[in-house]
Amino acid sequence: MTIVPVLNLRGEPDLTVELPKVFNTLMRPDLIKRAVLAQQSHRIQPQGRDPMAGKRTTAESMGTGYGISRMPRTKGSRYPKARQAALAPGTVGGRQPHPPKSEKNIYKKFNKKERKRALYSAIAATSDKNIVASRGHIIDDVHSFPIVVSDDLQKLNKASEVRDFFKKIGVWPDIERVKKSKKIRAGRGKSRGRRKRHSVGPLIIISEDNGIKNGVSNFLGADIAEADKINVELLAPGANPGRLTIWTLSAFKDLDTLFSERDDAKYE
Repeated sequence: MTIVPVLNLRGEPDLTVELPKVFNTLMRPDLIKRAVLAQQSHRIQPQGRDPMAGKRTTAESMGTGYGISRMPRTKGSRYPKARQAALAPGTVGGRQPHPPKSEKNIYKKFNKKERKRALYSAIAATSDKNIVASRGHIIDDVHSFPIVVSDDLQKLNKASEVRDFFKKIGVWPDIERVKKSKKIRAGRGKSRGRRKRHSVGPLIIISEDNGIKNGVSNFLGADIAEADKINVELLAPGANPGRLTIWTLSAFKDLDTLFSERDDAKYE
């Protein structure tokens, strides 16, 4: 049985709580990556081209014997487009050789048991300081993992209160890291509503919202999630496990309830 300290809003240990069994899950980065990619594929909007695009023409090959190539050419005479190549790929206004089709199956499926194992593994990774540091989080001032805080955190509804809390538990340097990482995206995404990008900051997992979402919304890269709605992509953004995660005490205890029907063998 592993005991974890519970911090108050001043960053001091007040209580202790038993570590839920889900944190004993073995690390499976392969399943985490598959789960994240499957989840991302569910957001992709199918796209395709008009099946008749480039084919609305009278163009037809004239055959041989005319000293010209056998490209399809529009019929008629004495108008600008007459006898010009059309229809074939590579011609002006012609069809595409292999256009994208909306019928393409881009929705990736993932086995239910593997998805659960990926979620357990992603949860367990948040308790390993080495894995969290390998993601790039600045956690030099954080002394205990996983980070469990009293439920008073859920009542903070001002950014100034949340900022003071982040400083007390040693997470504020990571918030500043995210702020400095903001930059202009490379590529066409700049003109498609994705102009800026930034790193990912800490994740706060709660049992209920008593104002904390308002207090955290001003901090770039910080996210809020309820314990019964967490997913692999939240815990392992970009399929990289070990996100800096802060648990409230009630949410931490809920893990035993949410996964109570699983036996110990499931976590090995």
